[in-house]
Amino acid sequence: MPFPPKQDHRITLTAAAALTKAHRAAAKDEVKGEMWPRDVFETLLAQPGSAGIRIYHGRGAKGEKQLVMISVDSTGADMTSGTIMEMGMPCPPYCDATSALQG
Repeated sequence: MPFPPKQDHRITLTAAAALTKAHRAAAKDEVKGEMWPRDVFETLLAQPGSAGIRIYHGRGAKGEKQLVMISVDSTGADMTSGTIMEMGMPCPPYCDATSALQG
């Protein structure tokens, strides 16, 4: 599989707020997001051969949504023999109540 081409991933605050508002409307009782400490990304990216991070959607034992992160190499392949991360800090309760993304 080819590694995805470079692109500008930035969006405006207005566009980001619209996306999170649509999620909250569609999934009223679900987690709004997850917060991950910096060291999680640094650990994944520091692995030899890491060219990026892929984030998978998962479900816990009670059906709760969880994210699973894994490094990918320069071909876009998951680095399954390396470190894999999960257990982000869910929002709520780890939310920024003043953020425009909370709406």
